[in-house]
Amino acid sequence: MKRSELEHIIRASAGNADTDEIVIIGSQAILGTFPDAPEELLQSIEADVYPKADPSRSILIDGAIGERSFFHETFGYSHTE
Repeated sequence: MKRSELEHIIRASAGNADTDEIVIIGSQAILGTFPDAPEELLQSIEADVYPKADPSRSILIDGAIGERSFFHETFGYSHTE
């Protein structure tokens, strides 16, 4: 996953969960500090994210941009819980 793809997931997540703050965990969090991380660290097509203020709203994100969603089929990457 490229940094631009992670940014796309963040924007989509924020919009679907109606929040301005998204937390990124897991392997793709490295892109926050190292946007040009080595290729071997960018193999995942999924980003683990959740709304900072209300993690339970991640279900809204998963339904909209999770695995097998229209978003995932269109762009080739997705959110995971």
